[in-house]
Amino acid sequence: MSGRAAALIATWFGTGLLPKAPGTWGSLAALPPGVLLLWLGGVPALIGGVILVSIAGVWAGERYADALGKDDPGAVVIDEVAGQWLALLPCAALGLAEIAIAFVLFRAADILKPWPASWADRNIPGGLGIMADDWIAGLYAGVVMGLMQMGGLL
Repeated sequence: MSGRAAALIATWFGTGLLPKAPGTWGSLAALPPGVLLLWLGGVPALIGGVILVSIAGVWAGERYADALGKDDPGAVVIDEVAGQWLALLPCAALGLAEIAIAFVLFRAADILKPWPASWADRNIPGGLGIMADDWIAGLYAGVVMGLMQMGGLL
């Protein structure tokens, strides 16, 4: 694949190039296909999507970052896609409130980077490092979503 393909994947088809808050734009752009995957195939389809996006993200993120000479360029938002989809896993009921809460929880975890996300962000190099902190943030958000559902808060 070409560098152009890597750039398209890494920036989630240009979403990461939007001005201000590319991670938020990437997370928002992840919602429609993530919800569609849940609607069409449930949790197994979304897990499959996370795996495919993650594999592509490790490759494309590293290639794009290398081309720019940066460790983790802000325009790389494929990691937000994988993390946001992880946060959506407990949202199989597809309620709008659940989806909005999963979005907010993921963005908070991605920005605050609670340990070990902060460790992964600082210590894992390359495409794997670009993706890892967002996987962790997505898992945190997904766990909180699950706990909220179990507690009857959703």
